Amino acid sequence: MKMNKMILCMGVVLPLAFTACAQTPPRGEPTNANEASLQKKYGDKLKPKAYAAYQQLVAALPPDEQAWEKVLEDQLGGFYFPIHVGERLAKKETAWSFVKDDPALPRVLLIGDSISRSYTMDVRHTLAGKANVHRAPANCGPTDSGLKNMPVWLGSGTWDVIVFNFAIHDRAKKPELYAANLEKVIALLEKTGAKLVWARTTPFKNKGSKNEDDSPALNAVSDEVMKKHNFPVADLHAAVIGVVATARSSDNTHFNDTGIKLLAAQVVKALEPLLQKKP
Repeated sequence: MKMNKMILCMGVVLPLAFTACAQTPPRGEPTNANEASLQKKYGDKLKPKAYAAYQQLVAALPPDEQAWEKVLEDQLGGFYFPIHVGERLAKKETAWSFVKDDPALPRVLLIGDSISRSYTMDVRHTLAGKANVHRAPANCGPTDSGLKNMPVWLGSGTWDVIVFNFAIHDRAKKPELYAANLEKVIALLEKTGAKLVWARTTPFKNKGSKNEDDSPALNAVSDEVMKKHNFPVADLHAAVIGVVATARSSDNTHFNDTGIKLLAAQVVKALEPLLQKKP
């Protein structure tokens, strides 16, 4: 027997031509059920080693922080959760970083889509020492998502002020349905007893649109709804419409650092009169 032409495979000596079982799986192929489940959910966006390191990190956290990470994993989805894992392992502060409350300060919750996510940290830093600024554990998307997930986003704590927006992800809805959904969202938020602030929708441009701003129709509907309730408004549209050509990103929806700072300043301006230290 010439051993250079034979190999031991699972206790059996086989010819080299039949050695597939002795080789490692192709790159990226799952090697166990846990990896297969991870790949099915996230594809190549989240590697098993990174997820294992993240789980080890989470296991060492206090119970309240572990619970927050569990909510994030359930809510962030296939796009945002792999990003969160990478940022967590890199020890980066993000909009979804755990917020340890100062019990003497009011609790603020920001609810909204990726526009809201972008200005969360600026608002949090600006109001440091004045408020505990949290953000909903998701890209909140359309009103349908808000109606489904609001109990999770609100959690079990109490809120003093909630800033909310739903619009860009509702742009395909008929105006009457969008308005009706906003009313349902408001009904859920009012049950918290928090002061509510509406974040007016930023300028955006639909793909193929000849307009530079396709937000007016949505803002017209939400303006009418908010007038009925007499909510304070953080007018994010007004904050950037005059500089949209230089403050908006190339995707015609999101904003660069200049735009984000303008949006954050507008949210802070709306929040500050409503913040009171607790006795």
